[in-house]
Amino acid sequence: MSVKGAIFDLDGTIVDSMSMWHDVTVRLLEEQGVNNPEEVFRETEPEPLSVMCRLLHERYGAPDGSETLRLRFLALVRDAYSHSVDIYPGCREFLRELVDAGVKLCVASSTSEPEVRCALEAQGVEDLFDFVLSADELGVSKERPDVYLEALRRLGTPMEATWVFEDSPFGLRSAHRAGFPTVCIFNGHDGRDEALCRAESDIFSHDYIELSLALLKDFAAAPKLTKGELRALVVDGSPQVSSAALVSSLAQESDYVIAADRGAEALHEVDIVPDVFCGDFDSVSEETRVWAEASAPVRIAFPSQKYATDLSSAIECARHEAARRGEHLHLSVTCATGGRPDHSLAVLGLLAAHADACPRLVEDGFECRMLSPEGTSRWTLGPHAVGSTISVIALAPGSCVSEQGLRWELDHRKLPLLGDEGVSNIVVSADAVIECHAGIAAVFIIGSPQAELER
Repeated sequence: MSVKGAIFDLDGTIVDSMSMWHDVTVRLLEEQGVNNPEEVFRETEPEPLSVMCRLLHERYGAPDGSETLRLRFLALVRDAYSHSVDIYPGCREFLRELVDAGVKLCVASSTSEPEVRCALEAQGVEDLFDFVLSADELGVSKERPDVYLEALRRLGTPMEATWVFEDSPFGLRSAHRAGFPTVCIFNGHDGRDEALCRAESDIFSHDYIELSLALLKDFAAAPKLTKGELRALVVDGSPQVSSAALVSSLAQESDYVIAADRGAEALHEVDIVPDVFCGDFDSVSEETRVWAEASAPVRIAFPSQKYATDLSSAIECARHEAARRGEHLHLSVTCATGGRPDHSLAVLGLLAAHADACPRLVEDGFECRMLSPEGTSRWTLGPHAVGSTISVIALAPGSCVSEQGLRWELDHRKLPLLGDEGVSNIVVSADAVIECHAGIAAVFIIGSPQAELER
């Protein structure tokens, strides 16, 4: 996605100041003798400062007038911005990366403009922004998109290429629903609702160390309608690499190949150039890294200090490519489970979270498909599977499956979550079928080479 402009909130997004605002507000409310100061803070937080001060006086009974309250607020806030509030780690570097790439930046905040400039100046980043816009100028809160739309007008950039960076659910919601691509900066200590923030953000990040311009450019919103299938392969960086024959076979049947960090080693061995080389590059050899960076059309670097794994980030790359093409993602993963049982379990959980992408995990000696009504609900095993062992494990509550053509057949059977009831069945018919009617079922076929299975 093209990135032409960026609109940043200030408090909780650029600077770690939300606790300061809470403390200043509660302190002032207590000085004014206002009842239930914590509740009043929550109710007035979305409002511009001038509106908040008016409400404190008119609705909540603060004896001082709104202008007196506003001036007292501003004095306390300016002192805190200058002496006790810090910029988030990595933010300054990220802002500089955007500016160096020609991206136009501005700040759109509920805080009044002089105080915003005080905070930016204290952190040495004021010169990176084209302008500062306060919601006070418009007289409306961020629960409406007016401040973002006015910032967009002043930037003069296309909405679809102008990102909004926010930490609050209400700001993310109004910007996202107005049509802006959004990034949530989630710090985990300000009491924000993570589920709400995730729901209204296109990119969810715990800090700026996880962000880069390359990640923004790689993003593509999911299309409402799809016109085909993108068969994408992610080659992960397990220390136990799948065989060259398997990797080569999977890559050749795929439309799009992503090497996740050390996964490039397996592709290098079979001389297959990935479409994307991504990761924090902490496990790939120097020789292969140089080869992949010189050969792959796209390189996306992830920070080593991040919440998401390289595999998770690589799957997001596959999703974005499918979105760009307007196609439905069919995801294959290999070189992902060898070496550590905790990694294997986490990989299954990750693929279950992407059940709508029809994911399958293919390694030497077994294949696992995630069956779900959201993605692929039915697997016809084919004649080459006869005699193979099949295990079906429920990965979501209420998972319901049917099995036909196996030694022990099931008809709309609800399996216990992570239970062993569906383990170690045997395929006895060339027409064997497994279907998931509800939930998510991980279906393993063991003892039949992947290349021989009927697709």
